[in-house]
Amino acid sequence: MSESFLIYGATGYTGRLIAGLAVAQSLRPLLAGRSAAALATLAGELGLDYRVAPLADAAALDAALAGVAAVLHAAGPFAHTAQPMVDACLRNRVHYLDITGEIAVFEALARRSAEAQAAGISLLPGVGFDVVPTDCLAAHLHARLPGATHLALAFRSVGSTWSRGTLRTMLEDIDRLGAIREQGKIRRVPAAWKTRAVDFGRGPVTCVTIPWGDVATAFYSTGIPNIEVYGVFPPAARRLLLASRWVGGLLAAAPMQRVLKLAIGAGAPGPSADQRSQGFSLVWGEVRDDQGQARVSRLRTPEGYQLTALTSLAAVQRVLAGGIPSGFQTPSLAFGADFIMQMAGVTRTDLA
Repeated sequence: MSESFLIYGATGYTGRLIAGLAVAQSLRPLLAGRSAAALATLAGELGLDYRVAPLADAAALDAALAGVAAVLHAAGPFAHTAQPMVDACLRNRVHYLDITGEIAVFEALARRSAEAQAAGISLLPGVGFDVVPTDCLAAHLHARLPGATHLALAFRSVGSTWSRGTLRTMLEDIDRLGAIREQGKIRRVPAAWKTRAVDFGRGPVTCVTIPWGDVATAFYSTGIPNIEVYGVFPPAARRLLLASRWVGGLLAAAPMQRVLKLAIGAGAPGPSADQRSQGFSLVWGEVRDDQGQARVSRLRTPEGYQLTALTSLAAVQRVLAGGIPSGFQTPSLAFGADFIMQMAGVTRTDLA
């Protein structure tokens, strides 16, 4: 099998970051997506080849994957885009990686693990900021307390913002902004269902529960049956989350979705270069067992989109090098809990 890989969604905000970093690392990925004009421009800038393949065109996807060993899928929302790409990867026996953080996508790919094993390929979603740092921290904490029954994770972004793609994904889930794992089962809960103070190393800050991808992945990575994930939001954003409990259905209606997506499209595509270089992310995790023992650890990482480019390319290279099990994988299952520590600028602190 060829050692080449393809970046699908290469002309999006995060796809461009990944493609640019790949070239800086002397990698030569193929670029792919649905817009020939945008791909031609980006490919010309980076000196790379490209292939045009709308996700709805199975034949075009098959042609785009010819001679490719792995796909790094960066075109969300993945609830709409993952299935056709996974189908194509299974048909063509090509490893699948993506940068999703969507619980439903993780669960859907986990259900296809046997298909991937039969095809001899890995299904490895979540190789960006969603969910590499949190997944690796969960696995690290589980190793520190193997009998843990409860896992809480939290993160805080400092000096950065969200991309249009992230905002669109959040908007599509506006009426489903709460989820935890309880006794091994994913349970839908109201938005901002719980509040707790978390000390990321700068004093306690208020966090609220969010439906982050680890509600799905950390269970596969650790077997811990009770999982909650928290995020830090400004007071106004927390009020909006609370309000979504009552108006989420209205905001999820098609006419309102169109209006809000137009508003998102009018904004900046994502964090600026200065925000990416100067911003950073803080991650906190705690495990507890039924005897009252607890362990707490923290991470500091580069800014989230910058980290996504680093971790996704590192994951692709590890997959291409071989030795990664076939079937559904989480980052820590595929590469180990210390995978995140191999990224420049990451530090980890064990507190208790």
